Amino acid sequence: MLLFNLVAQVVYGLLAMTICLPSMQEWGEIFGRDQATVQLTLSAFLVTYGGMQLVYGPLSDRYGRRPFLLLGLALALAGALLAASATDLNTLIAARALLGAGCASGMVIGRASVQDVFAGPARTKAMAYIGMSLGVTPPVATVIGGYIHVHWGWAWNFGLLAVLALVLMLMAWRGLNLPRKRAAGQGHWLVDMGRAYRRLMVEATFQRFVVILAATASTFYAFMAATPIVLRHYGVGPDGVGWYVMVIPLGYMVGNYATSHWAHRYGDMRMMLLGHGLTLLGIGLLLAFIAAGWATAFSFAAPLVLVGIGHGLLMPPTLGATVGVVPALAGTAAALAGLLQQVSGALSGYAVGLMPNHDARDVGLTMLSLTSVSMVFLLWQRRQAALGRTTAAAGAP
Repeated sequence: MLLFNLVAQVVYGLLAMTICLPSMQEWGEIFGRDQATVQLTLSAFLVTYGGMQLVYGPLSDRYGRRPFLLLGLALALAGALLAASATDLNTLIAARALLGAGCASGMVIGRASVQDVFAGPARTKAMAYIGMSLGVTPPVATVIGGYIHVHWGWAWNFGLLAVLALVLMLMAWRGLNLPRKRAAGQGHWLVDMGRAYRRLMVEATFQRFVVILAATASTFYAFMAATPIVLRHYGVGPDGVGWYVMVIPLGYMVGNYATSHWAHRYGDMRMMLLGHGLTLLGIGLLLAFIAAGWATAFSFAAPLVLVGIGHGLLMPPTLGATVGVVPALAGTAAALAGLLQQVSGALSGYAVGLMPNHDARDVGLTMLSLTSVSMVFLLWQRRQAALGRTTAAAGAP
């Protein structure tokens, strides 16, 4: 039940992020604004979703997980209600920013709590189970969001988010008790927060894993932001977007399932390398189809199943490694990693909104570039780990 509760808190943010993606096709016409401005509704969510993790993480390390989870859910409730009542795009952007600020608590505290409860390969396995839940959330959310948009109107998606925020507040109040007591001799919380972040930022291993996370997350967010635009050119409306959005998340579930069974057998580095290989293969097939003149909704979606599987193999061990570099600062590590993931995702999401996107070439090249950056840093980490083992062996008596 504890794991179920943690999963629910983590996936709420992704649900809130994706349930209104089908509506983004028509917000430009509804509010009389251009598509690049509409994309700010996603970017605003991602920026606050990442930025507020910087606050929730270290404070939950010091004062306890549950109080800040409840605070975040209260902010999410307020943001959902404001969005549901918005009559102009500027108000909707502000509401999405407030919603993201609230949802950040569940993401960072859920990840940090995995570090609290699990260790070693068991932590990777727990991250994989959380990843499978995260994988199913976007397709389910976009399918539900599209049908709600068509049959009852886009505002009712935010009404649903408000109800779920109330349910999660009750679950957190009754079912989560993961305290962190203040250690003797600590100073002011702002000073301690700065010290914690400095401690992590000088860790080269943490730096490399964070870049891998950020580049991989940006690859996914570029896909999410571009999909409604690309599919509109392919003749797919709001109620059909979710069926195509699901290709990466469902593949992600398959990859996470494999990770949960293979983590003990093959090790984290092999899983991450295999994940990158499948991701590059999927993006390569997408670009090859476009170069061959096959530009349809199916040719866009089908190769990206491999991207989802690759991310499912890559993300759990990378997440586990990130929060495990300094175990005492698990919340802080999850927060900093989350910030960089969401900010880089916001930038990539906004960037694809500025592109023509008449077919999937623009988003495909963006995804290829981001995945290449992630691969470079993974190979760098592998080399440094090998050098460290060699040095340790040479110094052994």
